[in-house]
Amino acid sequence: MNIMGYKRQVVAQHERALVLKNGMLEQVLGPGVYRWLDLPGALVVEVHDLTNPELTHPHAEVFRKAAATLWDHWVETVETTEQAAGLVYLDGRLTTLIPPMSRRFYWKGPIEVRVERIDLTTDLAVDDALMETIRRLRHSDTWTTASPLLREKARALGKVLPGTAFLDNILEEEVADHEMGLLLQDGRLVRTLPPGVHAFWNFTRNLQVEVTDLRLQELEVQGQEILTRDKVSLRINLSAHYRVADPVKVRAGLPKYKDFLYRELQFGLRQAICDRTLDELLDQKGVTEQGVLAGIRERAEPYGITVEALGIKDVILPGDMKQILNQVVEAEKAAQANLIRRREETAATRSLLNTAKLMDQNPVLLRLKELEALERVTERVGSLTVFGGMESLLQGLIRIEAPKG
Repeated sequence: MNIMGYKRQVVAQHERALVLKNGMLEQVLGPGVYRWLDLPGALVVEVHDLTNPELTHPHAEVFRKAAATLWDHWVETVETTEQAAGLVYLDGRLTTLIPPMSRRFYWKGPIEVRVERIDLTTDLAVDDALMETIRRLRHSDTWTTASPLLREKARALGKVLPGTAFLDNILEEEVADHEMGLLLQDGRLVRTLPPGVHAFWNFTRNLQVEVTDLRLQELEVQGQEILTRDKVSLRINLSAHYRVADPVKVRAGLPKYKDFLYRELQFGLRQAICDRTLDELLDQKGVTEQGVLAGIRERAEPYGITVEALGIKDVILPGDMKQILNQVVEAEKAAQANLIRRREETAATRSLLNTAKLMDQNPVLLRLKELEALERVTERVGSLTVFGGMESLLQGLIRIEAPKG
């Protein structure tokens, strides 16, 4: 209130006031009622609410130096070095993260202000208990989920959104149980990361986490047009199963390990096919696969990649060659069938010859054969009338003349 040069100011219990005279800090007022006679109107009283104990003033740096004794009595100055950050606790509750090379001012008063220093030279990792606290802070404060546009507007106005410092200066990455992570600082490998959730301070440095899948993976090499040694054009599809055994070696030696594997499989397959004829390839497909597998293992293992299995899926012949090959196969099968038939006929003839020799030497055996023949004949006869007895019947049916000697 200002009446005819008389100024009166009430400072509540939760407030502090800066008294400026001609732009210079004259007093800092605690709770109470204050009166001044200010005829020239040179006094300006700025009241600050201690609900937010951080003192933000455009001339705070000037006041800190020009009125150091008065300033230090009422205001606590928090500074961080180039290799340190600060965690600000208000009444034991984490509220603010101060980045390196920064300065903040807090009112000394009913709200206890405590600052915990973070030495960034010892370890980049954020303590698990602290990270859990930060996660709760993020979820409890609606400002922490503010859009990037809103956060940029706040920065342009000189405002700090609660929790955004944590979002901007902590790198958090999850590594699954089938993965391995590589932590990179300014492009340099710092450490490997086991499965789990990892968080790191990301002040004044570029931190990245590269995650590598350690599971068994499949790589297809499709439609390779290759000439065999006997100038037959083939189209071949190949499939390989591999896993990354050492992500550190892979990163150090190969910019794109999948492209490397694909090219090496191509070269190995072409070399194996070009060294064989079509007949050799078809007859020794397994040997060809093992040769390609041994070659790719020898080239891939020094880079931390293990090829566990490999197989030629398809061998596709051109149309005319397929027809010729079918004719060859048909001729081969026909020749094999003819050979088998001749063998069977020869065996049957040999068996008959042996039977004839036995019957010639043994009349009883001949008689048994006659009876067998008679039995087969009578099986097809409905009725049979015999005249002259069995001997007459047999003589009439089968006549065997003894060789003339």
